[in-house]
Amino acid sequence: MGMVRIYGLLLFLIVLLGLVRFEEAARLHEEQPLSRISVHNVKFSFHPSAYVNVTPTLLGLGGESIQWVTVVYGSLSPSNDDWIGVFSPANFSASTCAPVNERFSPPLLCTAPIKYQFANYSNLNYKDTGNGTLKLQLINQRADFSFALFSGGLSNPKLIAVSNIVTFVNPKAPVYPRLAQGKTWNEMTVTWTSGYGISEAEPFVEWGPLGGNQMRSPAGTLTFNRNSMCGPPARTVGWRDPGFIHTSFLKDLWPNSMHTYKLGHKLLDGTYVWSKIYQFRASPYPGQDSLQRVVIFGDMGKAEADGSNEYNDFQPGSLNTTNQLIQDLKNIDIVLHIGDLCYANGYLSQWDQFTSQIEPIASTVPYMVGSGNHERDWPGTGSFYGNMDSGGECGVLAETMFYVPAENRAKFWYSTDYGMFHFCIADTEHDWREGTEQYKFLEKCLASVDRQKQPWLIFLAHRVLGYSSGDWYATEGSFEEPMGRESLQKLWQKYKVDLAVYGHVHNYERTCPIYENICTNEEKSYYKGPLNGTIHVVAGGGGASLAQFTTLQTKWSYYRDYDFGFIKLTAFDHSNLLFEYKKSRDGKVYDSFRISRDYRDILACTVDSCPSMTLAS
Repeated sequence: MGMVRIYGLLLFLIVLLGLVRFEEAARLHEEQPLSRISVHNVKFSFHPSAYVNVTPTLLGLGGESIQWVTVVYGSLSPSNDDWIGVFSPANFSASTCAPVNERFSPPLLCTAPIKYQFANYSNLNYKDTGNGTLKLQLINQRADFSFALFSGGLSNPKLIAVSNIVTFVNPKAPVYPRLAQGKTWNEMTVTWTSGYGISEAEPFVEWGPLGGNQMRSPAGTLTFNRNSMCGPPARTVGWRDPGFIHTSFLKDLWPNSMHTYKLGHKLLDGTYVWSKIYQFRASPYPGQDSLQRVVIFGDMGKAEADGSNEYNDFQPGSLNTTNQLIQDLKNIDIVLHIGDLCYANGYLSQWDQFTSQIEPIASTVPYMVGSGNHERDWPGTGSFYGNMDSGGECGVLAETMFYVPAENRAKFWYSTDYGMFHFCIADTEHDWREGTEQYKFLEKCLASVDRQKQPWLIFLAHRVLGYSSGDWYATEGSFEEPMGRESLQKLWQKYKVDLAVYGHVHNYERTCPIYENICTNEEKSYYKGPLNGTIHVVAGGGGASLAQFTTLQTKWSYYRDYDFGFIKLTAFDHSNLLFEYKKSRDGKVYDSFRISRDYRDILACTVDSCPSMTLAS
C-alpha cells in the first residue's frame, strides 16, 4: 500500500465523524453490531510486518453474485481483541468522502465497514501465533472490497494493515430480484438492484410462459441520496450508495401459469447485461378453488452465513427461517413478511445483504412486506412513534427496495388477493385510529371482500394491535400496543376477520377466537361453523432475538412458544383451512388448528356483526 493511501486512511480514520456521539443519540449500540465500532477513536498504527491477504481477487467468474473468500492475516503483537473489517468501496480514505458542508474538509464521515469478525474467530491460537485465517462470504454490492486488520478491539481500534483489493467481474450486474403482486390479481412486479443508472443503460425484464415466446417489459428506476436520510447513522457513517432499484410490471398473466424471466440492461453501445433465468407461477384468479399456501412471519432480520456481524443471536433464527422456506419452497405460494425486515438501522449496506439472503425465496414467489418500527420510526418525520428505531432511514429504504401495491408507498397500508385469501395490511407506524386516513382504508379493505369467493379474510400488522402476552405489554397492563384494538376490534368483528397476525414481539402466541377480551369459541384445534370472533396470532419469531412472555396467565392465550418460527396457512377449498406454526430449527409443526365451515357460517349473525333487519315480509 502506497504512502499516499496510508496517510489518506490515517486522515480518514482520525477525523471520521463523531460516530458514537451520534449513535448514542440514536440509541443503536445495543441493536446494530456495526454501531459498536468506535470509528471516531481509530488510531493509525500501520506496521510493515502486519499483513492481510485475500484470495481470490476476482469474483463471479461463473456469474455468481455470492462467493466465499479466504482472508489470511498476521500481526507481531496479536491480541484477542484484534478484528478484521470489510470495507466497500475498497478505498475508504477521507479523500473519497463528499464534504458535509463548507466548514469541514475533509468531512466528518465516510463509511462503516459492511461486516467484521474477530481475528481469533476460527483461530484459537491466534494470540500466541499472530497468524490467522478467516472464510468470509461476499455478495455483489456494486463496488470493490478491501479488508483491514485492527487491534485495540471495537472501542479503541488501531489500523495496522490493509489488504489487496477484491472485486466481482461486473460489480454493476443486476442482482437479487424480488417478486411482489401488483395492483391487479394478474400482474406480477419484479424489483431488483443494479449499478446501472438510466444514463448508462435501459433496464427491462425478458419474460414469458415457460417454454413459450418471450417478451420484454420496461422497468422504472429509482434511487436516493444521503440527503434523503433523516438522521444518523443512515446520513453519516451508515451511508452507502444504494445503486439503482428497478421495477418492471408483468401484466395480463394467465392464472396459475408458469413463467420464466431474466433481468436485462441494454447498454449505450447496444450490448446487453443479463441475470440468470428465474421462474414464477402467476397468481390464481380471486376466488379460485384450489390448494393455496401462505407463509407469514415478522422480524426476521438478516444474518451472515460466515458468522460475522453477530447480532443479538440473530444468526441461528434468521438463517434457519430462510433455509426452511427455501427447502419447502415448492409448497409455498406467497410469503408475507410483516415488518422489521433486516434491522439495518441506518447501515445501508445491510439491505443488500438482506435481499441477497432472501433471493431464492423472493425471486420465486411473491414476497410481500409490511412496515415496522425499524423501517420507519424517526422523530419529526411523521411517524406515529417518535423513537429512533430506523437509524435515520425514516422508511426510505423499505419503500424503495420493495414494491407494494399501495396508493402511496410512504403510507405503507395496502390490500392484496391470493385466490381464496384477501389480505388487509396495516401500517402501524402511522396512526390507525378511528377517523384517520388509514382507518378509513382498513374499513374499506375489510368491507370490499366478497366472502363467498374469498372466505379467508386476514388482517396483518407489525405491532400487536390485538393481543399479546409479551412481558412489556403485560407490564403496561394492556396486553397490546397502547390504543391498539380499541378502534379496530369493531371492524374485525363487524367484517368477521378470521385471523389477525402480528410481529414486533419476538415469539409465537395464539389466542382463542376473541372479541373485547372474551373468548367467543372455546374450541382449540378444530373449529366448525362460525368463529364469532377473531383469532389473534403473534408471529414475530422470524429471527430477531427472542422476547420474554409475562408469567401472568390469561384465559385467551391458547399457545405460547419462546422460539424462532413462522406460520403457514393452507386453504384446501372455500370451506377448509389449516393453520400451522412451524419452528425454524426443524420445520416441524408445533401448533395447529383447522377451520371447517360453509358460506352460511360466515353470514351468520353474532355480537356486533348483525346487519339491520326489517319485520316486513
